[in-house]
Amino acid sequence: MTGLISRWRDRIERERLQPDLARAARATVGFMGPMLAAYAWQLPVEGMFAAIAAQNVGMVDVRGSYPLRLGLLLFMAAVLGGGAWLGSVAGADLPLALAATLVLMLAGGVWRHLSAEYGPSLATASFLLFLIALAHPDGAALAHRHFLAALAGGVWGVVVQVALWPFRAQHPLRRTVADSWLALSDLLAAMSPEENPPAGGRHTLIAERQAQLRTALDHATGLLAPAAGAGRRPYLHQLEELNLAAARLGTRFLAFNVALETLMARPGFPDLAPSFAPLVTSLTNTTRTIALTIVSRQPSHLAAGEVRLRRLGNLLQALQDRVLAQTAHAPDAAQLTTIMRQIGALLPGIQAALHATTERADERAAFSLELFDLQTWTLRPLASALNLRWHVDPALARFVARATVLQLAGVAAFQLTGLERGYWLPLTILVVLQPDYGSTRQRAGQRVVGTLAGSALASVLLWLPLPTAALFTLTALTMFGFAFWLKRAYGIAVFCITLFVVLITEVSAPVTFGFTLERLGFTAAGGLLALLAAQLFWPVWERNVFPGLLARALRANRDYLRLLGARVAAGGSYDEPAIAAKRAAEVANSALFTSLQRMAADPKSQQAGLEEAAALANGNQRLTRALTVVALHLAPGHALDRPELARFLDLAGAALDHLADSVAAPPDPARLAELRHALDALALPAPTGSDRTSLEHSVYAQFARCVTELSAMLLAAGAASTDHAPPFPADAASGPAATP
Repeated sequence: MTGLISRWRDRIERERLQPDLARAARATVGFMGPMLAAYAWQLPVEGMFAAIAAQNVGMVDVRGSYPLRLGLLLFMAAVLGGGAWLGSVAGADLPLALAATLVLMLAGGVWRHLSAEYGPSLATASFLLFLIALAHPDGAALAHRHFLAALAGGVWGVVVQVALWPFRAQHPLRRTVADSWLALSDLLAAMSPEENPPAGGRHTLIAERQAQLRTALDHATGLLAPAAGAGRRPYLHQLEELNLAAARLGTRFLAFNVALETLMARPGFPDLAPSFAPLVTSLTNTTRTIALTIVSRQPSHLAAGEVRLRRLGNLLQALQDRVLAQTAHAPDAAQLTTIMRQIGALLPGIQAALHATTERADERAAFSLELFDLQTWTLRPLASALNLRWHVDPALARFVARATVLQLAGVAAFQLTGLERGYWLPLTILVVLQPDYGSTRQRAGQRVVGTLAGSALASVLLWLPLPTAALFTLTALTMFGFAFWLKRAYGIAVFCITLFVVLITEVSAPVTFGFTLERLGFTAAGGLLALLAAQLFWPVWERNVFPGLLARALRANRDYLRLLGARVAAGGSYDEPAIAAKRAAEVANSALFTSLQRMAADPKSQQAGLEEAAALANGNQRLTRALTVVALHLAPGHALDRPELARFLDLAGAALDHLADSVAAPPDPARLAELRHALDALALPAPTGSDRTSLEHSVYAQFARCVTELSAMLLAAGAASTDHAPPFPADAASGPAATP
């Protein structure tokens, strides 16, 4: 008995770490408040608009600073009110209804473009209210009342959200822990052996950053300890783990710096210094991403953080091997690599702690996995979730196009048939249709099965004369179940919402078997239409397209590298062919990341090797950037025809060729090891003296960076073949490297 109680206690503690319970409670209170008020005070039908708006605003898992949360929620309330008003005005006129449908679908596309996190729920909720208002026979005369009811309901949903903030004030604590990681990032930036002031200034800067890190760690510990003692909320343990992880990393980074300074005293270290630049950059970017993820709790930031940690592990291993090879396993080099291994050993624990403290950590969507440099970081996680770029993802444009066509057809059918609940057809299409075919197929099946099961149980309820109190109680329970299971198991959520619809209808009027059959028919028709549209617009898995794009991007960099090598050896200039090669590499990288983002939205069964693929893509992009620095320093008449540069060009070209060939079949482990060993042993002694040119400096510095990046990419390819042999379908890379 004691063991059972202990297991249940542990389960409850784990559940409290997830947002589902809180979301379900907010949705239930949000919906039932207006409904009970409308029943108790005999309010008109507008109470339904208020209840739906309150439920949808209350369900939003909004994160970030409190002013930004409040602003987003109030904006959502206004948009929901606008949807109700537009549906009311357009209800009696088919052309006007179709025009309003077009406006709302385009607006929904804008919301999705601005935020993949909050846009889809806002688009769906506003269109739901639009459809309900469209079905109202006297909507045009009551448009202002529908608008005010939805707006008031949205404000009530905001109140429900705000009421919990004093009791779940995580944001200040999360910000404090994030400050520790930011201070750690600043310390790392000061340790760079390549871009810092002379030794005295470097020591002073590191000492200042070390003091700032200690202050941030102590401040976070001081705030977390009393909060943990007051109620020992589960998320506090995860924050403590992350703060402790920052302290452990800080300790090892300081030891790393001591060992690095010993190595820096070696005569040949200037030739090795550029090899450390990718590692230091990756360390600073990773720690800043961790800080951002701690505060925002957004799955997209977590996905980027996991890719950064994977890439960081590869860079650590690659640099260890290169340092040992270049120093003939000298004792000071062995000391440094030992500390680097200790840093690498901490990364899995950091990833696990970050995953545990992020709500909806297992959620997959079309997240961008392109890793940008984070030179500055401001604590505006909600604002950072907004995509303010003008460029629209083609996949999103296709989704909005097919959704708009289907909704126009659904609204036209609903208006022309005159069925009272015909809006269930476009509503089903709206919630089933997803940006990718895999998710659409999965959701359609879950919705049909859930509706069938819910309708079967609802048919039994029709024979039971339930009192009003029991109806409201069951309504609240089914709403709670819907909100709780929505992100976990969509089929169960549909089962609950089907019961909910029957119960809420029974409150106002008797429900017949015709009601159940009508809902089943519209659900089946809407799901089928959504599947057909997704099949036509998304004929292949992105996993089958990505390998060809990856191979093309790797070979584009190979061609770019060879052309630059020829220009460097012959004293050429940054001419039109060089510009064309640069553009080809950049275009290939852009297509690669667009495909990678779409692949992140496919079902998990189609995402094997996603992190390794992202690591390869980001490494390839870093190569392009390093090569572009060399291209911009090309000087006509200044030739650098040297054997070590020719050797680098041969090895780098061979590595990129092998990586591209490995897309179609598992890479040869022996060949990978041979290439990595050759790269690690390659010496690029940078010329010294006042007469060295800017071309010499950029060529040797950037090619040394490329050596580290290529070695890390070879490691990533080896990891992919070990974990997912082969990492990509063997028949995919040979096909056309074009997006569907």
